Amino acid sequence: MTHRVIPFLKASACGNDFLIVDGVHAAGDVAQPSRRLCDRHEGIGADGVEWLYPASDADIECRLINADGSAAEVSGNGTRCVAAHIVAQTGKEKVAIRTGAGVKQCSLTARHDPDFEFAAAMGRAEVGTELKLALSSREVRGIPVSTGNPHFVMFVDDFPSGWQHLAAEIGHDRHFPQGVNVEFVRVLGRGEIEIRIFERGARETMSSGTGSCASACAAIATGRAVSPVVVRSPGGAQSVAWEGGEVTLQGPARLLARGEFFL
Repeated sequence: MTHRVIPFLKASACGNDFLIVDGVHAAGDVAQPSRRLCDRHEGIGADGVEWLYPASDADIECRLINADGSAAEVSGNGTRCVAAHIVAQTGKEKVAIRTGAGVKQCSLTARHDPDFEFAAAMGRAEVGTELKLALSSREVRGIPVSTGNPHFVMFVDDFPSGWQHLAAEIGHDRHFPQGVNVEFVRVLGRGEIEIRIFERGARETMSSGTGSCASACAAIATGRAVSPVVVRSPGGAQSVAWEGGEVTLQGPARLLARGEFFL
């Protein structure tokens, strides 16, 4: 019996880890191989897979599939990981990447192989008004934010015990038929916040680029912080600037390993 061989590159941005795979190896189905690849016991292990395809209007197109096989519009961290891969291959210092939320421009700000740092133009953020949710366990309030994908940002004095269960319940609320990424945010100062992240399709993660953007923009919009904002998560810190309606995310990406997976 033969098996498929899938070459992969593994990369991480603040502990948010991704596998980068040429789309030619998808064989039409990306959900099933993504679940296999991301399995942390029977696979390589990752929060998601960035499948790469040629693009006419960018250096590359990436299609993000979460660890559970569901599709996502964009990952700020995943996009930086793809940018690091392209820079390592080509030596370019500016990389245009087509995502499900449009083309993102990544500018290299530092390089010490295998570590890279980028400032990524993430586009515009849409910050809504406070939304009250009547969950089965309690009532919660948060700020809906779109950064190309949906977020629900909750400001807290301390991260509540069992916040992951609360976040999972929020993600299944009727207000979010497509699901939602949930961030709990502690404001540390006018230019600094700390977050915890629960992502659609990946659950708790060490970091999130778009989650950092959503959290910072919600803090700025509600007068809790001013741009730029340092966003701290369990995986590390990133910086978010929100000026003139445009969001810029600056943070690291590391190329970790490459190999072959037997599907």
